[in-house]
Amino acid sequence: MTAAVARTATTTAPDATRLERARGIVRLGFIGDADGATRLTTLYQAGSGKARLPRAPAGAPPLAVLLNTAGGLTGGDRFLTEVSTGDGAAAVVTTQAAERVYRRLSGTARVETRLTVGRGARLSWLPQETIVFDGAGLERSLDVSIAAGAQVLACEAIVLGRAAMGETVRTVEVRDRWDITIDGRLAFADRLRLVGDAEAILAGPATGGGARAFATLVVAGEGAAERLDAVRGAIDAAVEAAGGGVEAGASALDGVVVARLIASSATPLRVTLTRLLAELEGRPLPRVWSC
Repeated sequence: MTAAVARTATTTAPDATRLERARGIVRLGFIGDADGATRLTTLYQAGSGKARLPRAPAGAPPLAVLLNTAGGLTGGDRFLTEVSTGDGAAAVVTTQAAERVYRRLSGTARVETRLTVGRGARLSWLPQETIVFDGAGLERSLDVSIAAGAQVLACEAIVLGRAAMGETVRTVEVRDRWDITIDGRLAFADRLRLVGDAEAILAGPATGGGARAFATLVVAGEGAAERLDAVRGAIDAAVEAAGGGVEAGASALDGVVVARLIASSATPLRVTLTRLLAELEGRPLPRVWSC
């Protein structure tokens, strides 16, 4: 006679304080040569933060493509990116793909970016959009220090969920901070706080009009204010090319042009940004934007 022994499996939720968290650091440095060329002087990468340096098209500045090998962000992850362009240097920095911020068990994903631009230098900070999922928590900061005679083009976009998948973002915590200084003077400070039911918060006519995707674009530094009409013209052309679904506008501050874009979904926003940024750059965007 065989005795049967019943075993009861116990399933417990994972301890959020003991889960592995992603860490990533990337540091890039560029300097300008006497002949006007730019070369890389610093490349440091650690953890899940990586950088690739594909060959740039003839006549274009050096290109750096950032990667997060963790495959996304969630609560407790930490990423730091530092980019410096020395006097007279020029560079373009983008990301391999859209970043994704997933539902968290606890904690907040923190992403810090620090850009330092030397005298007469040019830096374009053009990451692809960040997709924020329901239940996610993100704290992001962008600190830009611009020397006299330098110029920066910077853009960040956020998409709430994937509309094509029928996703809605009911519970979210997003805090986004921009600080831009020009020759040691604070020229632009911007704060975004989106906490709670994102769909309800953005439903109001004064908060988003039902938008699910939005972006901030800044041209700052030498000659920026004189580009306001050009930026507005590029926005109008880009929105028209997108076929609607996007509202946008631009204004000028002291040494800074700021553009805001909101869209009903990710696709019209991306189409608009792709054309707008290419127009402001004076050349096509890096090929990763077309993948």
